[in-house]
Amino acid sequence: MFIRFLRESMIAAVLFLAARLYVGWTWLTSGLGKITDGFNPGGFLQGAVAEPVMQGGGAAPAYPWYTAFLEHIAVPNANVFGFLVMWGEVLVGAGLIVGLFTTTAAFFGGTMNMAFLLAGTVSTNPVMLIPAILILIGKGNAGAIGLDRFVPALKEKIGRKPKEQPTAKTA
Repeated sequence: MFIRFLRESMIAAVLFLAARLYVGWTWLTSGLGKITDGFNPGGFLQGAVAEPVMQGGGAAPAYPWYTAFLEHIAVPNANVFGFLVMWGEVLVGAGLIVGLFTTTAAFFGGTMNMAFLLAGTVSTNPVMLIPAILILIGKGNAGAIGLDRFVPALKEKIGRKPKEQPTAKTA
């Protein structure tokens, strides 16, 4: 019932708009700040490796696989990851604000939220992750008040046929 509400209700579409504007603005301003300030994630990544998130008693890292990923892949390629984070934040924010490729933007925003949480940065990540999950559940309705509304017509105009819905077979 709740999922149907999220996917079909105009009230949900309005709530999604408010959530998209909040989360999108947060991503957009964060990304633009990183671009203008010359973001270098090297120090953050090294700190996340040196002091990983620990299990309850603090005896062992909670996510040793993620710490290994940071140490062996992210730290040596900090410039690439910095570029991806800066521009990823800007693109996710812009997509959510204008409602274009909304579920894709929410997916990648949520992925960044999880990456930051696994690295030990709480900040606003849980608050931004919850609306991202709801947007993913709401699918097309999340971008109904936005540019996503025009995507099916644009696909039809350029000749790409919409996916056919499966029909029930009769015996």
